[in-house]
Amino acid sequence: MNKRQTGSAYEQTAAAFLTGEGYRILEKNYRCRAGEIDLIAKNDGYLVFVEVKYRRDASMGDALAAVTPQKQERIRKTAAWYLIRNGYSEETPCRFDVVGITGTEITLVKDAFGI
Repeated sequence: MNKRQTGSAYEQTAAAFLTGEGYRILEKNYRCRAGEIDLIAKNDGYLVFVEVKYRRDASMGDALAAVTPQKQERIRKTAAWYLIRNGYSEETPCRFDVVGITGTEITLVKDAFGI
């Protein structure tokens, strides 16, 4: 499996996990000129932009730590683009969650970083 196929498989795993946690998945692999967001969902009245990170094991570092400040900024810009393109108002409650998958362990961090 190449990196893209591996990423897609774990994004599917994350989507299934989030659905079980009460999320409603709206988009998978949203892309625009600003960047890409792995999953976009609704949860508890929020529009949620979700970054999924996978590591086979912890030897390469924690999956959650891979969401660097630069990556966060790219996600924010992509989220802003999504909001505009889809007619959401500035008052739409949003948050950024991260799903880290290390081996078979899934960790969800809600509101992982601010707007």
